[in-house]
Amino acid sequence: MNIDIELLKKIAVSAGNEIEKIYFDKTLSQEVDYKSDNSPLTLADTTSNRVIVSSLKKHYPEIPILSEEGKSISFSERKNWKTFWLVDPLDGTKEFIKRNGEFTVNIALIENGFPTMGIIYAPILKKLYIGDGHTKSAFLIDETGKEISIKINNKSIKRIAVGSRTHSSDEEATLLKKYAISETISVGSSLKFCMVAEGKADIYYRHGPTMEWDTAAGQAIVEAAGGTVTNMENGKRFNYNRENLLNGSFLVLGF
Repeated sequence: MNIDIELLKKIAVSAGNEIEKIYFDKTLSQEVDYKSDNSPLTLADTTSNRVIVSSLKKHYPEIPILSEEGKSISFSERKNWKTFWLVDPLDGTKEFIKRNGEFTVNIALIENGFPTMGIIYAPILKKLYIGDGHTKSAFLIDETGKEISIKINNKSIKRIAVGSRTHSSDEEATLLKKYAISETISVGSSLKFCMVAEGKADIYYRHGPTMEWDTAAGQAIVEAAGGTVTNMENGKRFNYNRENLLNGSFLVLGF
């Protein structure tokens, strides 16, 4: 499938720019609603979603979209989707509310149940990550605009683990004891995947619940950089477009 990565980068940055405007507007950034599951929803979530969805529909009208803010699509409708966009317009809403800058825009292309392309943009950090599963190439465009090829770090003996700044569990600590962990870093949102992809961390284990849109873009980038994302319930590669969009536990390895 012919997907224009440059266009996807522009869409992610455009959405990030809208998030940034709201983030630095003290009145707008403090407006927080709560969904039925008690998770927070901000104007930044809905604005970013509108930018991304409208752009994807305009340029790829034939490809359906599953977004966190448009997740009411029934399984009976989407079960036959071979290709679709999986979008988290603002991953790390809690980090947005905490104002620590560790939140991202996530756009992934899913083909036959697996992510084949991922874009993650951190608007406050000015970092853009790209993973292309077809070419097995992953890149970071840093805050200076420089494009850097990234790969997992599979040379280290002592491993660095990265975990959630907001969520953690005893199960995660227990699993990490199996590895020679020399350091554990806490980071918000899908930036944990990005740290593994660029070799700044080696292990990310998540036991607590996430949703498909939280992980797809990050998985695409990690895999394009040479890493793996494993479903801990069956030991297989993490897959998507399941009937239940709630993720089980998974392990990200960069070695």
